[in-house]
Amino acid sequence: MSEPTPNDAQRELIESTEGPYLVDAGPGTGKTFAVTRRYGRIVDRPDVEPDDVLLATFTRSAATEMKERIVDHSAYDLRELADAPIRTFHSHCHELLREHGFAAPTHLGLDERITGSTRILEDELIEAERFREFFGGFRDDHPEHADFYRALSAPGELLDLIEELASKGIFPTADGWYRNGEAHLDGDFAAFEDRFDDVNRPRNDGRKQSKLRGDLSGFGRDKAYRPDAPSKSTLRGGRGTKRLDDDVARQVFYEDRSALKAFVHDVYVEYLRFALRRNYLSFSFLQLFAFVLLCEDERAREAASFEYVMVDEFQDTSEVQFKLALLLSGSDNFCVVGDWKQSIYSFQYADVRNITEFGARLERFAADLNDDADRVPFDSPDPTTIELRENYRSTESVIDLSERAIVTPAASGDAVDTDLDDVVELSSNAAFDNTVVEGVRHEDEHEAVLSKVQEIVGDNDYAVEGEDGEPRPPEYGDVAVFTRTRDYGRELLDVADEYDFPLAYDGGIELFRTDPAKLLLAWLRILESDADRGWAVVLERIGYAFDEIDRLLETGSYPAEPAAFRDELCELASVGAVARRVLDRYGFTGDVADVLLHTVQSVHDSTTATRGELIRHIERGVETGSTVDVRATAGDDAVTVQTIHTAKGLEYPIVVMANMNAGRFPARSGRSSVIQYRDPVGLRQRKLYSEEAEHPHVYDSWRHDVIRRCLPRAYDEERRLLYVAVTRAESHVVFAAGEDPNTFLEELPVAVEEIEPDVEPLDRGEPADAELPFAVTAPDGPIGHTPHSLMDESVFEQSGERPETGPEAEPEPETRGMDFGSRVHDFAEAYALGDDVTPSNDHERRIVELLDGLSGEKHVEEPVTLPIDVDGRRVTVSGIADLVHETADRIEVIDYKTDATRRAESEYRKQLSVYYHVLDEWFADKQVETSLFYTSDGTRERIEPHLTEELRAFVRAAESATE
Repeated sequence: MSEPTPNDAQRELIESTEGPYLVDAGPGTGKTFAVTRRYGRIVDRPDVEPDDVLLATFTRSAATEMKERIVDHSAYDLRELADAPIRTFHSHCHELLREHGFAAPTHLGLDERITGSTRILEDELIEAERFREFFGGFRDDHPEHADFYRALSAPGELLDLIEELASKGIFPTADGWYRNGEAHLDGDFAAFEDRFDDVNRPRNDGRKQSKLRGDLSGFGRDKAYRPDAPSKSTLRGGRGTKRLDDDVARQVFYEDRSALKAFVHDVYVEYLRFALRRNYLSFSFLQLFAFVLLCEDERAREAASFEYVMVDEFQDTSEVQFKLALLLSGSDNFCVVGDWKQSIYSFQYADVRNITEFGARLERFAADLNDDADRVPFDSPDPTTIELRENYRSTESVIDLSERAIVTPAASGDAVDTDLDDVVELSSNAAFDNTVVEGVRHEDEHEAVLSKVQEIVGDNDYAVEGEDGEPRPPEYGDVAVFTRTRDYGRELLDVADEYDFPLAYDGGIELFRTDPAKLLLAWLRILESDADRGWAVVLERIGYAFDEIDRLLETGSYPAEPAAFRDELCELASVGAVARRVLDRYGFTGDVADVLLHTVQSVHDSTTATRGELIRHIERGVETGSTVDVRATAGDDAVTVQTIHTAKGLEYPIVVMANMNAGRFPARSGRSSVIQYRDPVGLRQRKLYSEEAEHPHVYDSWRHDVIRRCLPRAYDEERRLLYVAVTRAESHVVFAAGEDPNTFLEELPVAVEEIEPDVEPLDRGEPADAELPFAVTAPDGPIGHTPHSLMDESVFEQSGERPETGPEAEPEPETRGMDFGSRVHDFAEAYALGDDVTPSNDHERRIVELLDGLSGEKHVEEPVTLPIDVDGRRVTVSGIADLVHETADRIEVIDYKTDATRRAESEYRKQLSVYYHVLDEWFADKQVETSLFYTSDGTRERIEPHLTEELRAFVRAAESATE
């Protein structure tokens, strides 16, 4: 296939390598193509090496893609680029601190250090649990902040606040705030006064009261203010008044916040100390210490600087990331690429102003960083703007619809500031434009969506572009359903299951509200101290009626079989073993069960949580609906359902934008945190504990209630979400709503038809092949096993080892626990995929040596399912192979083990035997071998697989053990 020829704008970007540049790269405009060509042009110069160029990406997968594409445009191969600084900000900060950051905390007045063994904590659930552990001790040690404890809703909101402040570059020192951090907490009165005046201006040429005065007509309703709060009439002015008095802005803005700042400071700095002493850093703290190091250590800054800096997806960067990029620049060759219309990650602290106000921020941030030392080589920067206008993804009709979306009101009374003149006009490069844009609605919206998809599939009116460039009728796999919120996607998946509809879910699930989690919680309660609640769930699952359950609970005479299972669980030493045995008992396999097992074990191993505290952790997850990402596959030809956030960066021939309902898109605002940081008012408190009146009470803040009306909710990001959803479509866009369509759908130029759903149940027959040729989806059948359910776990209990983990016995302390084993496996997966990772221990170094020595194609973490007949019953055994190495004549299945002994090898043989028989069937023309790679000493043990009849015997034994 010939190399594409750059268009004029792409060529300008590729060839313009010196000086500051802002690249407006809309969807489908070949941004990655141009950026990687530009990188290749730079590094192919004789005086430039890859180490001279930083290419910062938003995700690890984007970094991997960039490296692969750069190979096509430069003289370097993938091996030579393996260690090149093409990575995420977090990864680069980690590298920076590993090399230079040992004493970085001292610049904040902290005595703790960052060591080579400091771990990066990526799991939000685990960090939340650790913060809860920290805050419990903090409360005991700091009784002086008791009034704030009484006002807080939950300690987790303080962790959110800390992460937000860190993203803004607001850091504590041991005895104060770093640089001008406190000024940010105080806020900017002049900027607030502008907002106040804007909403306080009388409307209709002075004949109608201001929006602010009208909004405050309900001031004090359902509120409890302290006695010093003004009355509603005093605040709003007398009858006939059109606006609030100018002095109200000052009264509202200025209040004594010294105690609040002291409380936040103490929590912030003590949590920093806690993390360092526990030898971990979160993503936020990685960036915090990297920023401080670069600011304070001139030698480290010079060593870490680059001749060229490029930042991809710049609209997704935070304020501190912008400043980090400047500090890493050794020259003014500074290029950022992005699209403000696709900035949708404010909940992850992305700041769209980084790109919409790029020139002003570049100048202001550079001046701020240079105020007391020469840190950034920018002198009155005047960046050049390049606009990529040619769209290679969508038809002109889809592009026109997306441009309308970015200026469409999101709610009644929503004032849209953006004008179409602000939008770079794109032109389509599509081969043909037969675009259908339409809307459907019905009160049974889930069925309406599925019914509409069935109507679309095979209909030439919705033809899409085939591989030969010619129109073809669409298939299920051409369709993606997008939603604003996760819950709709999960609901749609449940409805699809009723019809055997081919739907793959990609997104978050409320893990602890699933059936596997509920049953695990029940058995943990039985083992701990809340047996009645646990037994009620277990007995109901068996099929006992409520009155029977009550009688059994009263007498304590539980059925023999579950009682025996309880006794079996009591003998297991580890939470992981208990969880695995419970999941196996009920036949829970697949992604949800795997994620649940990993999460529970990680929380238990990574914190000091007891089993009772783990129960409370799961209970909190049930209460809060904590989510984790899971992908439920359904074969190649299946509709994908995703949230818009998950879909960003992807493209599909046909997009169904579902759940276009009032209150769902835009989503209704949830309760806000008690302590908040907002520009330009700084640090504020929504609730205050006081003992001033007759009875101690948690009061509402009257100032907050005025301020929030001066900083009304902006819907710009909701419009950008809609824009992102529409621009994922190549050819067709369908909107779907229920009984109450949202303002977006009412305002867009879309004809909405009331339809009568008629979903036709499907009989899909043979299971579809998954993405790789040797992976098999689980066939329908009532009985499912995993390789672990066939193992005799007494081997691991006796030895102190566990499957997939290192030993609890003496050989190497660093190999102890499932958490270590998981980290080694995660490293192996990342390295095999080409991610920017560096080994941190001998186990990982041995994996690097193994993988570097394999010359064939490497497939990692591949799902493998073996269907077998056992005594006339259909049984499946499903697992995940760590590594499948494919060469011209051979298939090698390699499983990593961090065990220090070979005691469990006979049990691991069962696991590898399952993988062997699947691959042997798929690759009949190749020799299939299985082996264990022991990372403790780097040896690779060839394993002879069991016969299928032997696997049947293992299944029978496993089932009889649970009867």
